[in-house]
Amino acid sequence: MPEPSEWDFPKLRASFLFQEDQKYISSEDQQAEEFFDIKFYPYNPVGVPPIFAAVSRQHVVICRLLSQTDKDSGPCEIIQVIRDEDEYATSPSNCACCWSKDPETGRAWLCVSGNGANIKVYDVKEGKLVKTLISHGGGVNDLATSPADPLIIASASDDTTVRIWSLAAVHAQQPCVCLLGGEGHAWDLLSVAFHGTGRYVLSTGHDQVINMWALPELPKEHVTDPIIIHYPHFSSSEVHSGLVDCVAFYGDLILSRACHENSIVLWRIEGFSSDDPVPSPVEAPTTFDPKMQTRSCYTPTLTPDRPSHFTRLLQFHTPDCGVQFFMRFRMFHAPGKHPILAFANAKSRTFFWDMSRFLSYSQYMHDLKQAQADKSFPPPVKPSWLLTKKTKKPDAAASLRKEGADKESMVSASPDPELVTSLGQHNQKTLSEWAELYDTTNLHRLIKPHKAVAVDGAFVGRQVGWSPGGEWCVVVGNNNRALIYQRWAKEATKVSTPGT
Repeated sequence: MPEPSEWDFPKLRASFLFQEDQKYISSEDQQAEEFFDIKFYPYNPVGVPPIFAAVSRQHVVICRLLSQTDKDSGPCEIIQVIRDEDEYATSPSNCACCWSKDPETGRAWLCVSGNGANIKVYDVKEGKLVKTLISHGGGVNDLATSPADPLIIASASDDTTVRIWSLAAVHAQQPCVCLLGGEGHAWDLLSVAFHGTGRYVLSTGHDQVINMWALPELPKEHVTDPIIIHYPHFSSSEVHSGLVDCVAFYGDLILSRACHENSIVLWRIEGFSSDDPVPSPVEAPTTFDPKMQTRSCYTPTLTPDRPSHFTRLLQFHTPDCGVQFFMRFRMFHAPGKHPILAFANAKSRTFFWDMSRFLSYSQYMHDLKQAQADKSFPPPVKPSWLLTKKTKKPDAAASLRKEGADKESMVSASPDPELVTSLGQHNQKTLSEWAELYDTTNLHRLIKPHKAVAVDGAFVGRQVGWSPGGEWCVVVGNNNRALIYQRWAKEATKVSTPGT
């Protein structure tokens, strides 16, 4: 068996069906249940089996993943189930969660939200409600925890605002410390995300607008009213042509997905760098010209060298999503690891892209050309994941008959005709398929998944979660189903409850 490699993609390990266990869910609940969100607990030490929370309409399931377990039990162990018993909600429908922790004891907290407009904070070990955050005027569709502070969370609501909350004891009387609203959005929000620094927030939703907000320094003492930010520092309705249901930072770059477009777009805000000083609220552009579809404080004046406020970089193909929305991708991105993008469609398939393969492929093709042009240049070693397609040699008569008809189409099908002649060691079919997967020179090309995994049954993926170390990837969706993928199988490790 080959040694585990950073080039490895996750392999399907198990399919977890929550409704099969009647001790956790009654038969009358089964038809209404669907997993909408999944988040891994990010604060346990390295080596401890990862914990994740999966949120359905009325239940939150807390699970531990084990590398080596009994074959019959599988790798997923349910350690807690929290049921929403809100007597005031006639039809509770939770759809989002994020992790935090008790600032005094360090015990794991889970924040859960949905159409009830409130955010409920639970002590995971006890399964009990700790506090409820009340302020939104509509359902809350997404939650995110600041990477810089586990006590700071963001919420995106149907009331068109993003609210920044502090779970610190000093803010118990006024936990909403900052409100992002005003002229930002005009319709329900679906997705919110923090930058790695914790100083920038992305928001998007039904109005197809993507905003980036620069957060001020948040108060450390008790406040009576939240800071109100009226204008985002970047705003655009031009990135997508329909409602946007997922947005995330990838370093200083941005990933976003719109319903019906069948793609995830990687793009950048021109002029933006998190290394620069954080702009103040007064530097945000206003809506003085309502015809402007894109506004940015980072490129207040366009120039020949910078003719646009943003630039599309790559498009990842996500076919067969149909009319579904509220389908969210997730990028695994950790120091020293390959960044991997994952997404599940509406036709029972999960897609993966390894961002490191693009640079490796480009370097390999460059070195091939150089070795062909200069015989003194050592031939490069082909990466093991670049697979060569074998073609059958046609008989001479068939070749003559088809030569005239096929000559033009063969040339046009090649991503680079020069390579076909100069790099005879790789046939045209091989080069074409490599280009569909790894070539980034054509910005209009939809890049096919580097790996696609199909499962039985009618599965609609709603959200992807990655364990902090990238060893596990879990996809949740309809029918209370979770797909559990694993990389780099490890020896059995210490079992721990989150926050203990």
